[in-house]
Amino acid sequence: MEASPGARIREGDCAVLKRGEVFKAVPVLRRRKIIFEKQWFYLDNAIGHIYGTTFEVTNGGNLQPKQDVEETTTETKEAGTDNRNIVDDGKSQKLTHDDIKALKDKGIKGQEIVQQLIENSTTFRDKTEFAQDKYIKKKKKKYEAVITIVKPSTRILSTMYYAREPGKINHLRYDTLAQMLTLGNIHAGNKMIVMETCAGLLLGAVMERMGGYGSIIQMYPGGGPVRAATSCFGFPKPYFDNLHEFPLSKVQSLLSGTFSTETLPSDPEDNALVEEESNGLTEEKQTSLQETEEEPTTEAPMEINQSEEQETMDINAEDVEFKENKEKENKENVREKQMKQWERRKKLTETAALLREKNADGLIVASKFHPTPLLLSLLEFVAPSRPFVVYCQYKEPLLECYTKLRERGGVINLKLSETWLRNYQVLPDRSHPKLTMSGGGGYLLSGITVVLDKGKSDSSSLEALKMEEPSPKRCKVQDLHC
Repeated sequence: MEASPGARIREGDCAVLKRGEVFKAVPVLRRRKIIFEKQWFYLDNAIGHIYGTTFEVTNGGNLQPKQDVEETTTETKEAGTDNRNIVDDGKSQKLTHDDIKALKDKGIKGQEIVQQLIENSTTFRDKTEFAQDKYIKKKKKKYEAVITIVKPSTRILSTMYYAREPGKINHLRYDTLAQMLTLGNIHAGNKMIVMETCAGLLLGAVMERMGGYGSIIQMYPGGGPVRAATSCFGFPKPYFDNLHEFPLSKVQSLLSGTFSTETLPSDPEDNALVEEESNGLTEEKQTSLQETEEEPTTEAPMEINQSEEQETMDINAEDVEFKENKEKENKENVREKQMKQWERRKKLTETAALLREKNADGLIVASKFHPTPLLLSLLEFVAPSRPFVVYCQYKEPLLECYTKLRERGGVINLKLSETWLRNYQVLPDRSHPKLTMSGGGGYLLSGITVVLDKGKSDSSSLEALKMEEPSPKRCKVQDLHC
């Protein structure tokens, strides 16, 4: 879901703020204070502009589109041959922190502050041309309050999560995610099974690649699916129409055939009517009991004043009204809960029906759980000649999964691979690999399903057992007995 050339920022959208190599996903709302990279501002003025626009933060936290200014080359006219005579003693800059703060208070823009810092530096002209560029870049990053608003996509959100909170996505790097989408053959019209504990990032990537066409079944552990990253994509409502969910705890019962829909209510309205009737019966019983209790008290002498009787009657009337309102609220809450429960059970049965067809076009697994039991159970729902991909941060669980699949059969083209990524700095006369790089991007186990002939596999295992020679110790014992 890349941003189209005419896509504009609208209120209620989910946008991504970018400053340098730092990203942050935020909802676009009016009069909402946003804090990003030690800057606070409001997104009111950004509404209506095209995605990809760069803004400057002005006084009062307002955003203004940045005007392109031609950079003057007077800054870098004079340059030294090397930096051997430059001493970093902290005395080369004439401007103090108070002077810089005073410039900011006057409302001077960051570009002008950077220019003054260059003019007041005693060692700037002695630096090499490369060192001067590095100095200017560093000061611009510090003093220029410039922010770019971009439309969320798989690449941007995976980069953001991997940089800010890699633990939430199981350290799934963006190049590994791209390989998973390619190996899984994700495209529009597919019927995919996704099992992930990556805060919904992998699910969102699959939804973006499918473009709202096809169906996705999300397997989730616990009480419900986690889709924090999926909400950051800002998908339209039709994308969620074909998104189904199914709990992992029900998979075994579905495979064994014990999963049933008999516990489902026929209609929530019928249940509500039954409850109303039962409540009416109880009320009638209560009133009849009260009448029987009050009958013997009528014979008692009536010595109570009329004023006291009226007060008690008013208090009783208020209590009755309060109780009636409370009962109505409770009934409404019960009905809402029943409706939600009924809808959830209905969706569960629909998803179970989809899984029973066992014709899924692919399977993608990226979770914090051991992959072997997950993969062996979920492969039952995948049609033959379909790809599957399993991600794990460590190699050992996938090695065990590899051997189990070899023993089980029903898969071909099994591959266990490690993703490797290295970033390069591309600049004139100084292009080289970056000094810091990611140590590892995890491991992928991929393959293709085929028809599993259980009869042949059982007979081959029996033949293998028969062909095995007896142990030498047993042979010696038999010889002695003879």
